[in-house]
Amino acid sequence: MPHHGNEEEHNSSANQEPVIRDNRKVDPVTGKARHPEGEQPADAPVGESPVGEPVDSDGDALAQAEEILNGIEVPAEESVAQGVSAGSPTNAEAAELKNDLLRLQAEYVNYRKRVERDRAVAGEMAVIGVLNSLLPVLDDVDAARQHGDLTDGPFAAIATKLENALKTYGLVRIDETGVEFDPTIHEALIQQPGEDIEVDTVSQVLRSGYRSGDRVLRAAQVIVAVPA
Repeated sequence: MPHHGNEEEHNSSANQEPVIRDNRKVDPVTGKARHPEGEQPADAPVGESPVGEPVDSDGDALAQAEEILNGIEVPAEESVAQGVSAGSPTNAEAAELKNDLLRLQAEYVNYRKRVERDRAVAGEMAVIGVLNSLLPVLDDVDAARQHGDLTDGPFAAIATKLENALKTYGLVRIDETGVEFDPTIHEALIQQPGEDIEVDTVSQVLRSGYRSGDRVLRAAQVIVAVPA
């Protein structure tokens, strides 16, 4: 084949293999995206170049914070293990947590007292409810005793046991005579002029009253003697 020019150049160009450039953006073997030379991949680690070389951390806020923290020296006496100095942020936070703990403890103590008080009131009201339901039975016992039906025998013993059992729950009978009339525990049904008395006085009890502690369950119905 005829040729022109330098024979050496012709021979070198004839023996040189053709160069094929692969411009595909996806690697057909790995399936990963290719990046132009010098461009950092999106999934490259922060602070590291695509070839594994460290990059400048001036623009990395996290790296800057770590550098600042690592550059601060905390004396041993101000460390967490040895306590902190007064006025430091950690000490202020500890004082705030202590105040919160004390406030929570006070609230718990008040709650426990309130629960115990409510429980005591509920128990007292339950006892009072039972005592009120038994007052008619005690009236029948008094009526039978006044008529002489409980002078002796098993029923007399049962009535006595019942009254003694109710006394253990704080039941007190109101049936005294010759005492000053008290409208909080007495109910005056009849008034009669009396001799040698200066104040209204209970002369006779028509129906006994009862109280449990400071609470009056039922006022006593009485006849009152008034000054003449």
